[in-house]
Amino acid sequence: MSKHLFFGALILGTIYIAGSWPESGPKRFHTKEEIAAFNTNLLPIDSTVIFPTSAACKGCHGLDPNGYAMIDLAGNDVNIYDDWRATMMANSAKDPFWRAKVSHEILLYPQHSTAIQSKCVTCHAPNGHYTAFLRGLDPYLIEDMLQDSIGIDGVTCSTCHKISDQNLGTTFSGEIYFDTTRVVFGPYPGPFGAPMEEFVGFKPLYRDHINDAGICAPCHTLVTHPFDYEGNSLGTSYVEQATYHEWLNSSYPELGVSCQGCHMPRIDDPVIISANYLFLDPRTPYGLHELVGANTMMLKLMKEHRQTLGIDADAEHFDATIASTMSMLQEKTLQISMEVEEETADSITFALKLVNKAGHKFPSGYPSRRAFVAFTVVNEAGDTLFQSGRLRPDFEVEGQENGVEPHYQLINRPDQAQIYEIVPADVNGQFTSILERAYSTIKDNRLPPEGFSASHPVYDTTRIEGLALDDPDFNRKNGVEGNGADVVHYRIGIEGYQGNISAYAAVYYQSLPPRWMAELFDASTPEIETFRAMFNSADKSPVMVGSTAVEDYFVDGTVDVRDNAANIRVNITPNPTSNGICSIDVQGAQLRAVTVFSADGRRLAHHPSPSNPLRLPGKGVFLLQIDTNRGKVVRKVVAY
Repeated sequence: MSKHLFFGALILGTIYIAGSWPESGPKRFHTKEEIAAFNTNLLPIDSTVIFPTSAACKGCHGLDPNGYAMIDLAGNDVNIYDDWRATMMANSAKDPFWRAKVSHEILLYPQHSTAIQSKCVTCHAPNGHYTAFLRGLDPYLIEDMLQDSIGIDGVTCSTCHKISDQNLGTTFSGEIYFDTTRVVFGPYPGPFGAPMEEFVGFKPLYRDHINDAGICAPCHTLVTHPFDYEGNSLGTSYVEQATYHEWLNSSYPELGVSCQGCHMPRIDDPVIISANYLFLDPRTPYGLHELVGANTMMLKLMKEHRQTLGIDADAEHFDATIASTMSMLQEKTLQISMEVEEETADSITFALKLVNKAGHKFPSGYPSRRAFVAFTVVNEAGDTLFQSGRLRPDFEVEGQENGVEPHYQLINRPDQAQIYEIVPADVNGQFTSILERAYSTIKDNRLPPEGFSASHPVYDTTRIEGLALDDPDFNRKNGVEGNGADVVHYRIGIEGYQGNISAYAAVYYQSLPPRWMAELFDASTPEIETFRAMFNSADKSPVMVGSTAVEDYFVDGTVDVRDNAANIRVNITPNPTSNGICSIDVQGAQLRAVTVFSADGRRLAHHPSPSNPLRLPGKGVFLLQIDTNRGKVVRKVVAY
C-alpha cells in the first residue's frame, strides 16, 4: 500500500528552491574580540542546514539583559523568543495529546503507520520533515523527530519566516512551499542584516507576504481520506479542520484582518527588535509573538509537566501565554446578551444572543473542541426553577450521554443543552474520534464568523450541518445570512408562581471533553499511558468565555396576562411631569405592582406595593409595566 494512500499524495514539488548562497559569503561586521564577547557557538550554521533552530534566534531576539531591545514604551519585556517558546506552536512536536492520538491511530491501523506518521509530522515537526524530504531521507517518522533538534523544535522561527510567497494560501494538509536558500523573510523594509548573516549565516529580507493569512493555510486546513473498520479505503475525503477556509468565508479578508492580526496582535509602540546594537532604529507596528488560541487546558498541563516533556519554557512564560489565551477567549471571542422575549399566562421566554467575534468558526481547529451554554433560572430565594447545560462532576454536559445532542432553536426541558461543535461520523453513521474513520459530519453548528455565506466558493470545506441549517436565527437576521450569530430561546414554565426571577447564561469552552477522550482511553500505548497520567491530574474545568443575566424580573403566573389592555383603563397624571412624580389611576382592575424601565428596556425599579403618587428615578422617558389582577399593561411617561 502506498504510504500516501491514507491522506493523499504529497506533491513532490512542495519545496521552492531558489538560488544559492554567494560564494564570497556575508561581510564581516564584528571584530574577533566582539564575536568572542557574545560567547556563541553558532558561528555560522553549517551550509547544509536548511532550517536553523530557535536557538539560533535567541541571542538577538530573546531577553535583552540590558533592557534596551525587545521592550515596549512602558518597559514591558516583549521579546520574541520567550513569548514563542511557551505556545502550542513551539511545543507542537512535544504535545503529549498529539503523540497519544497518533499512537492510537497506529494501534488501530498498523498497516498505515508510515503514512500516518509522515503526514502528521508535516505540521507538527515541519522543518524536520522537509529537511528529510530534501535530503532524500523520506519518510520522516516520530522516532526520527525525537532525535532531531530541528524536528523537536516544532513550529519554530524558521518555519514561518522561510515560507515563500509561491502558491500562498492555495495549499493545505501540510503542503508547504519553503524558500530553501539561506534567507529568512520579515515584515520590515531595509533589515539590518549583518548580525544574522555573520552569526547565523542567513540573510534577512523584507517580504510583505509574511503578514498574509496564507502563511497559516498549509497547516490550518487538513483533509483526510477515510477507511472502514478493516482498513479499506472508502475512496473519498473528509475535512478534519478548515480554520483558514473559515477565515476566507468571512468578512475579515475584505476588512484586511489576517490571522496574524488577532493571534499576533500589533502594538504601535516603537520596539528595537534585536539586542546588542545600540544604534538600531525601533520598528513599528510590532507584532507580539503570543501565538495564542483557546487551549488553556493543554497549556496548563504542559506547564506542569514541562521537564518530562523536554520543554525549556519557564513557568512564568507559560503563565503569560495562559493569561493571553484567557484574554483571547473572554475579550475577543463572543458578544453575549439576553432579554425577555415573551411572557404568557404560564411561561416566560428568554432570548439569548451569541455573536461570534472571531475570524473563523467558534470553536475552530481540532474537532474535539466544543462550547456549551449553561442556562439557569432562580427565584428570589435563590432556588433553581430551571437549568439547562448543567456540567456533571465528570465534566460532561447533562444530556450529552444520550448520543449526539442536536442543535436547538428552542429549549424548554432541562435535558436539552445547546452545544456548539462538529461531530464526525464513521461509515456506519456513528460518532467517532478516530480521524482515519471520519467519513461524514452529523452536526456542525459551530458559530460562523461574520460574513459567512453558503454561496462562498469554500463552503464545501466549511459547511453547516444538522438542524442549524433550519434555524432562522443561526447566522441569519431577517432572512439574510452572514451576521455570525445565533439566538437560543429558553421557555420556562411559571404557572402558579408570582415574584421576581433571575436568569443567568454563560458560555463555556472545552478543548478535550469526555466524549472525545473515551475512545482514546479505552486503548493503551506507552504514549497514551503517559498522557493519561498527565490528563488525570490536570485541571479539566471548562473556561467561561462570557456570561449575561436578566435579574429581578417580576412574573405573575397566577393571572392571564393575555387579558390585558382591552378591558383595563389606565390614566397617568400628570404626563409629562415636571417634578418626577405622577399618579396612576387603574379602572377595571386592581393595581398590584409597577416596574419602571428606561426607554431602551433596562429595568430601573420595581414597586411590589406601589404608593400613589409614584416617584420616577430621574428625568427622561420611562416605560411603566403596570401589573394588575387581570393582566399587565405598559404606558409611557415623560419626566423633565
